[in-house]
Amino acid sequence: MSPSSPSPTATVVPTGRRSARRMVPLGMVLTAISALVLFGGVVMTAGLGDGAPNPKGIAGIAMGLFLGVIGVANLVTAWSGRHSSVSVDHQGLWVNNGRAQNVIPWQSLAGVGLHWSRTGRRGVKVYSIELCPNAPVDRDDPVLWPLVREEEPMHPTLPRLRYRLPVPASSREPLAAAIQRQVPQLWLGETEREAGYLGVPDRKGHRERTRGFPH
Repeated sequence: MSPSSPSPTATVVPTGRRSARRMVPLGMVLTAISALVLFGGVVMTAGLGDGAPNPKGIAGIAMGLFLGVIGVANLVTAWSGRHSSVSVDHQGLWVNNGRAQNVIPWQSLAGVGLHWSRTGRRGVKVYSIELCPNAPVDRDDPVLWPLVREEEPMHPTLPRLRYRLPVPASSREPLAAAIQRQVPQLWLGETEREAGYLGVPDRKGHRERTRGFPH
């Protein structure tokens, strides 16, 4: 039977707290702005106050609703993922998204490395743990699918899909050290990448592939 949780001695590295501290205020600001824009659009459209009704206010209502959706989505995503973490034990690398967890077994990997690049004018570094499989990847796993990226494999015999786990700068050293303790033979070291290499999850493809399924 496959293990359902990390071992009690696993190294646990929180990954969601910093993101939540950054995204929750952003979501609150966007939500507040959307409320003001929406209110202004309603006032203009209905002709409240001293002004005459103006259909141009409909654009303000639409913009307010759009910003509101983005703001609320940011809040929900950040709040639900505030307890997300990564655990490393003898079984593999466990990914907990705050709601569920799954493991990437060491035996399913051909190599693990730390990639990074500089981004923005200030050249801030962003990091990711790259997990290169030795077998086909389930690109729609309920927990792991946001980590799946498609790139040229390290070797022609390996699949094009891999797992890319973005990690905060403060978490990279303890996480890399924990992986090296467990599977030093898989460690590929650090590699500098081009700006923007992190990419984004294939959300559209995931929706299309899992339509009608309980993913």
